[in-house]
Amino acid sequence: MSDKVVPLSEAVDLVRPGDTIALGGMTLCRRPVAFVRELIRSGVKELTLLALTAGYESDLLVGAGSLRRVRTCYFGLEIFGLAPMFTERAKSLEIIEETEVSLALGLRATLSGMGFQPARAWQGTDLLKVRPDVKTISCPYTGERYVAFPAIKPDVAVIHVQESDRQGTAILKGNLALDREMALAAKRTIITTERLVEEVEGEMGTFPSRVDAVVLAPKGAYPTSCYLYYRLAGREILDYVDACSKGRFEEYLAWFLNGGKVGGR
Repeated sequence: MSDKVVPLSEAVDLVRPGDTIALGGMTLCRRPVAFVRELIRSGVKELTLLALTAGYESDLLVGAGSLRRVRTCYFGLEIFGLAPMFTERAKSLEIIEETEVSLALGLRATLSGMGFQPARAWQGTDLLKVRPDVKTISCPYTGERYVAFPAIKPDVAVIHVQESDRQGTAILKGNLALDREMALAAKRTIITTERLVEEVEGEMGTFPSRVDAVVLAPKGAYPTSCYLYYRLAGREILDYVDACSKGRFEEYLAWFLNGGKVGGR
């Protein structure tokens, strides 16, 4: 099997203008921050962000002007409040209303080789009014009505993991979110990892080796947390919120793109 380890700058070349990019992790846990830094540096624009939940890394993409469209069921910074740049610039973005169910079933429809996945969700809500692309169908056996959630196939999935071998067989620990589904459904998959190992041990969250690039990125999720390696750097998140609230996002972004200083400024 081929060695798929590449530098971040090469992995970013797999993202093209207009792509739908799926970012793994959950809220402020295990987000691919190092990759987002390199992606902003690359200058790729007009992206669609797909995320179960969007947080710090996604807000940076909004502020940097990298995104055209957002598909997520939540965009915020947990106990640190709203995502400041998304709050400020939401009107300039196309926002596709999603829920955990629509995202999960959309990805699973792709994994099943189907154009949609049926469910009882959303019935009796106004979500179908704001998503006219989501249709309803009748069960051919019982006549019961279901919502047919359309398949979702990201162009690129970027997942930060604790360990991976050089071929891309990786292991996740802690909250898996929809990372496995994203990695399997995407046309191209990038793994960033805290450690490279010769052989992955364990069963929780193991990915197949069908990935396009593996990047060694120690502290690649910082300042978000990475279970077993480091905790959430709350002071860093507060610094970000403070900078944005004072109209200093561009200054913060310049610091961020220059590598910042791990552990504080």
